[in-house]
Amino acid sequence: MKKIILVILVTVLAAGTSFGQFALGIKLGYNASKLSTDLDSIKSDFNSGFHIGAWSRFGKRIYVAPELHYTLSGSVFTSEGNVSTDDWKQKITVGTLDIPVLVGVKIIHSDFITWRIELGPQASFIVNKKITEKGAIDGPIEDADLNTANWYILGGTGIDFLFMKLDVRYQYGLNDFIADAGDYQFDSKNQMIVVSLGFKIFGKK
Repeated sequence: MKKIILVILVTVLAAGTSFGQFALGIKLGYNASKLSTDLDSIKSDFNSGFHIGAWSRFGKRIYVAPELHYTLSGSVFTSEGNVSTDDWKQKITVGTLDIPVLVGVKIIHSDFITWRIELGPQASFIVNKKITEKGAIDGPIEDADLNTANWYILGGTGIDFLFMKLDVRYQYGLNDFIADAGDYQFDSKNQMIVVSLGFKIFGKK
């Protein structure tokens, strides 16, 4: 984890040196996440959460945008057994430290409003987790089954107006968030819809 963070920081510093123009701010927002699974016997539902953190931007028309935020997300797994006593339901809740590094392009840019699109990778590290049992019997997923370090690809669009920015993004897991749990082969990847409101505290967007 330390090596990954170091590489990202070096990338950020290099971007700042290369592109010159710089902006820094804070952000917060809503996210809806779902841990997908290909198992027909298990249903997976979206779970609501939130995120809060900092954003930065290096560059003008084309820019690099590293961020750092804490995200609370998760999903709900439900299995339907042959009889009601075989049913299990588990809610997975995780808090993660997320480090996305996006490359963006400003499609429309003026002093009042800017419309942009962004795409890039994200490293995510679980810092706290909770599994809640809600069914007739305990489910198969345990804390140790959750992958603590995960990679994502994310993309989206955003609008800047005055000192604020509004972002809408979709992110998809590149590795299994849950590979196996008990007798189940989950091969589960995390999907998330993210809506954020940001505020500039320094620099020029």
